[in-house]
Amino acid sequence: MDSILGLIGRETPLFQDDMKAHEAELSKRVASASFLVVGGAGSIGQAVVKEIFKRHPKKLHVVDISENNMVELVRDIRSSFGYIKGEFKTFAIDIGSVEYDAFIEADGNYDYVLNLSALKHVRSEKDPFTLMRMIDVNIFNTDKTVRQSIESSVSKYFCVSTDKAANPVNMMGASKRIMEMFLMRRSRDITISTARFANVAFSDGSLLHGFNQRIEKQQPIVAPHDIKRYFVTPQESGELCLMSCIFGENRDIFFPKLSERLHLISFADIAVKYLNNKGYEPYVCGSEEEARALAKTLPQEGRWPCLFSSSDTTGEKDFEEFFTDNEVLDMERFENLGVIKNDADFDATLLDTFETTIQQFKADKVWSKEEIVRLFCTMIPDFGHKETGKYLDGKM
Repeated sequence: MDSILGLIGRETPLFQDDMKAHEAELSKRVASASFLVVGGAGSIGQAVVKEIFKRHPKKLHVVDISENNMVELVRDIRSSFGYIKGEFKTFAIDIGSVEYDAFIEADGNYDYVLNLSALKHVRSEKDPFTLMRMIDVNIFNTDKTVRQSIESSVSKYFCVSTDKAANPVNMMGASKRIMEMFLMRRSRDITISTARFANVAFSDGSLLHGFNQRIEKQQPIVAPHDIKRYFVTPQESGELCLMSCIFGENRDIFFPKLSERLHLISFADIAVKYLNNKGYEPYVCGSEEEARALAKTLPQEGRWPCLFSSSDTTGEKDFEEFFTDNEVLDMERFENLGVIKNDADFDATLLDTFETTIQQFKADKVWSKEEIVRLFCTMIPDFGHKETGKYLDGKM
């Protein structure tokens, strides 16, 4: 964790005080319980699985659609922690499939179900088809797994949200906000908690993870200089999720408190720190063509070509926030964790309309992004969707 902390401009783990203060109770509860982690082979999912595994649960099952990531998770756990007396199994299945339904019917006996599956990229809204899959994964698969948890008498359901759900400006953040609405409806029948948190540094598919790929493939480092974000380490993301899962009360949303330990840093600044850490001096280029050409020669001289530019793509939020002005906060319970307290506030008619409209789109096999945006605006009246006509796939 120390090396990642340095790259994101921090020296101290974010939640170390809270983890230390609650470790005894946390370990006791984990050791006496059984867990299902859905989407457990992604970056956050793997971090959560490790936090559970090292506290010796009675049963830990992990489901993820990525067979390769699941293999790496098992290798990583065996290499770091070894074995536990409890049952540890992984299943490479899609939670939207009939195979998953059969899996739940065959067992389904869990104290805690944690859902870490998500389409998390802003770029997923670039076309109506990927956007529809994002709706399925982020909203309907979540609602399905909550219903199955209720039917199986699961004690607690946890689902990861995002900071981008607070006053969303992109479809990904809005889909998570709508997901939270669906969770409020189900919270009448099962205890549910969630977490909103910052970008996970070097998570799969992230820009920072891409830095590793660019170095390996000897390609330029590209980053926006005008976008600043809060970052947590993978381990911190796992700690935040587990704390919310174990200690969150019904409808609680956990988030990191802003403090001297958590501050904004630009992607360009991280790129410079990253290259320095790798032993390279950044060389700022004026164009993509120059950067691509110099990537063939500069690294041998201890310099790395970079392209730092302003951001003009759809869905980029100017600033990050974990809660809105009208949400009730508990800032006293934890040292570095804040909690949003929610009532079971939802519009059942609106949720039903959303479901039936999406079902009709699918039945017709015809829908446009504009139609989905209008539907999202119905669900979130102050949805400030930022459409520029430009997407990240159009950039290097």
